[in-house]
Amino acid sequence: MMQIEIIEMSDTKAKFILKDGTPGLANALRRVLISDVPKMAIDNVEFHLGPIMVDGREYESITPLFDEIVSHRLGLVPVPTDHELFVFQKDCVCEGEGCPNCSIMYSLNKIGPCTVYSGDLVPLGNEALKVKDDLIPIIELGDGQAVLVYAIARMGTANEHVKWQATHGVGYKYMPIISVDPKLCDGGSKCTDLCPCKVFVMDGDVAKAENLLQCSLCGSCLKFCDMKAISLTEDDTQFVFTMETDGSLTAAQTLDYALKDLQARFAKFCEDLPDA
Repeated sequence: MMQIEIIEMSDTKAKFILKDGTPGLANALRRVLISDVPKMAIDNVEFHLGPIMVDGREYESITPLFDEIVSHRLGLVPVPTDHELFVFQKDCVCEGEGCPNCSIMYSLNKIGPCTVYSGDLVPLGNEALKVKDDLIPIIELGDGQAVLVYAIARMGTANEHVKWQATHGVGYKYMPIISVDPKLCDGGSKCTDLCPCKVFVMDGDVAKAENLLQCSLCGSCLKFCDMKAISLTEDDTQFVFTMETDGSLTAAQTLDYALKDLQARFAKFCEDLPDA
């Protein structure tokens, strides 16, 4: 049975070992993490047209960038996501019209001169839905310029658009298997000095592979060991994963969803198999 051993876990980063798996299973988990974890992202932006009056002064509702570019930037801002609060619009009781069960509305109202940041997005109705990364620059407004928009976020997956991609830098490698023959090792410490990943340490007069998780399987140790005392192979049942999230979901939430999704897919596949 597949097992997960957590090596490192923070809000936005994770490193873990997939044990008792196969290359196909490891790649399936990677693809689900990249493409199939749903998250909220801004999908509809409505710009105010015409002048904006603030404290008796008239500002022009215009920005240095096209509205389409501003919309694209807003779409890439990580929006807090709670799978227990929100559903896909197609599955919502509102039948896709948009309601608090499937969408979040934000307002953005700024006058220049200033830099507009993601933190200027104000959620309407629930302050807990304010974006966490509030220093993402959106646009620079000049004197007399202003921007007033209403933006709606909805649930989606990266299969539809990259703005719904919750994870980035998802990758894995085989767990390395390194052994050193003490009878052949001459204690020259070439492997410890020249290994780019600093995997080896000297244990007396014999090299020892101590930092296996740092090994990139580059094979430099085999090249530098004149006595051919080092053996390097790959374990195709264990995989070292690394991943990051954009902050809309925590790394733990993302991994938990991906594992449950895979389990549900495998269960359905088994149900659909014809009886032997």
